[in-house]
Amino acid sequence: MTLPRRAKTWSGYDEHSDTTTASDREDDVHKATTHKKLHVDIVHEVNRQAKLFDAQAHEMTMKSRRLFFVKPYDIHEMHANLALLMEEYDLSLKIPGIDLSRVELEWQRFRSNIPELWKLNNDGREFQVGEAIKARGLTAQYPVVLVPGIVSTGLESWSTSPEYRAFFREKLWGGFNMISQVTFNRERWMTAMMLDPDTGLDPPGVKIRAAEGLSAASNFMKGYWIWAKIIENLAVVNYDTNNLYLAPYDWRLSMWNLEERDGYFSRLKATIEGLKKRQKKRVVIAAHSMGSTVMLYFFKWVESPEHGGGGPDWVENHIETFISIAGTHLGVAKAMSAFLSGEMKDTVQMNPAGAYVLERFFSRKERRKLFRSWAGSASMWVKGGTAVWGNENCAPDDEPDSTHTHGELIAFRQSLLDARQVEGSRLVDEELVPKKNMTATDVGAWILKRTPASFQKMMATNYSFGIERDEEVLKKNDFDHRKWTNPLEIRLPNAPTTRFVCVYGHGKETERSYWYAHNPNEYEESIVEAGGTPTCAEPSVGTCKVPVPIDGLNDLNNRPPPSSWIDAEYTDETVVPKVRNGVKMGDGDGTVSLLSLGAMCVEGWKRKRWNPGGIRVTTVELPHRPVVNIPRGGATTSDHVDILGSTALNELILKFATGAGDEVEDNFVSRIREYAKRVQWDG
Repeated sequence: MTLPRRAKTWSGYDEHSDTTTASDREDDVHKATTHKKLHVDIVHEVNRQAKLFDAQAHEMTMKSRRLFFVKPYDIHEMHANLALLMEEYDLSLKIPGIDLSRVELEWQRFRSNIPELWKLNNDGREFQVGEAIKARGLTAQYPVVLVPGIVSTGLESWSTSPEYRAFFREKLWGGFNMISQVTFNRERWMTAMMLDPDTGLDPPGVKIRAAEGLSAASNFMKGYWIWAKIIENLAVVNYDTNNLYLAPYDWRLSMWNLEERDGYFSRLKATIEGLKKRQKKRVVIAAHSMGSTVMLYFFKWVESPEHGGGGPDWVENHIETFISIAGTHLGVAKAMSAFLSGEMKDTVQMNPAGAYVLERFFSRKERRKLFRSWAGSASMWVKGGTAVWGNENCAPDDEPDSTHTHGELIAFRQSLLDARQVEGSRLVDEELVPKKNMTATDVGAWILKRTPASFQKMMATNYSFGIERDEEVLKKNDFDHRKWTNPLEIRLPNAPTTRFVCVYGHGKETERSYWYAHNPNEYEESIVEAGGTPTCAEPSVGTCKVPVPIDGLNDLNNRPPPSSWIDAEYTDETVVPKVRNGVKMGDGDGTVSLLSLGAMCVEGWKRKRWNPGGIRVTTVELPHRPVVNIPRGGATTSDHVDILGSTALNELILKFATGAGDEVEDNFVSRIREYAKRVQWDG
């Protein structure tokens, strides 16, 4: 139905006016006829919407035990949008005979029939942990600081420029408002969420900051919990805002810029010192996922005389226990594919219809462009190269009967490798098009060659991904902030009485390596926009002041590298490892590979070169045993995110918080000790 725009100066027909002409009366009759037809159309539309609401409500009731995804509109704003629509087209009470109460009634009935599916995430046990600990006579002993993982913290808009004022103090990340903005205002949302490619900070006219308080990462959106269950159980044993602090951060920023822009590490240091001063006890820190990497950086930052100035004993004096939950210690394979092609398992294993919609709505090129502006997520590139992740012959976590090794992090089917030889009538530059399958070391260099100079500089000045075995060099790295996110290139603090605990899930298939495809005739737009494909001189060393052009680029008429993507057409469940839509599956928690979760904990940090103070490191593996009919797995899940609601993890955190941490001992259910021994720790 097409509705006429409101005529702002029209006052309507006055039947008592004696000044109207025949022409006026004829015009008024025409208007009355038009409004009568409009009235009929609106009634039909209201009835149609009411029937639609009935059907949707019935469907949601019948599917109450299935996971609910928001449709391409924000259901919470539908009624408000209808009111705004009516106001825009002047469909108010001036038009007689239309009873809009049914729309209100049907809307309320529709919303009341939408089940709170998130409530199905518990099976009656998760919320009993605090009561069980309390029943033992245990209560709050140590102050607790919670550090979220990547994407967990909500991000708010503080932009006051005219084009962003409508977003002011609204969440652009997290909450149903984000769904609405991504759906209806995607380009402006992307512009706001991207960081400046040169500075890694806010682009002109945009200001986004991390939400504050416990609510910043309690729930991603209403009902979809993240830290909420842990906070609830801690509250049962006498925790509140006086002895419990959640340290939210803008996970898009590099570690350096977290301090440069937000003073994040300075505030965290002051908070921990304040908690210790008031409570007279050292602090327990529980960090999830990327939060574990953030804390490793913080420990070096706070000790450094040029940064935190806390000195070599600060951690020993202030940290009772550091609990790394599903920590991304040695990186995540999906971080490599996300930066290379804007893809990961979640995007390529969708059904064809969903994949089509995703590509049309939010293409892999757009996703790649967004990821490459978020320097924080680059901290999760895989670390250690072939020494940790394997080579073209084998990998530490290969199965005995493997038909293909995970050591080739990115592989190409032979037909695709053969097809790369000629583009038209000229050879394709072998620096830009793969000539062989690639190890973890190869992939990092390959991505850098395919990215703008600004991205290369950001990587070189913020991160390092190698392995350092020389103890003298490791000492020097205490003063090199580029090394502080890589546990293979830094030493743990000299804190012999501080306890380190690694707790993570095991037994859920996890993306470990990939099969890729490429098209020599399709080019990467992000590099075209950058005006070439310069690369840094010795990016692994960090000397990236002057970009150095790739040899042979002029022979290709300055064209950027060909586009590459996960070979989603390739699936083979009969081989080892299994291949699903171009993704080779391994062991882990569904997001992070087992090697990254546990190798440092069971082997690396047992060596003096990386743990000179002899910090006691305990590893607790939790088997993934989800309850099938509960959407997020219930009390026994060990999924990467849902583990935050598991009974075992909640119990572990509360034990350390209440002073019963000595009860926690090593618990192994995987083959991590076997895998870790195969890592080339000593060269």
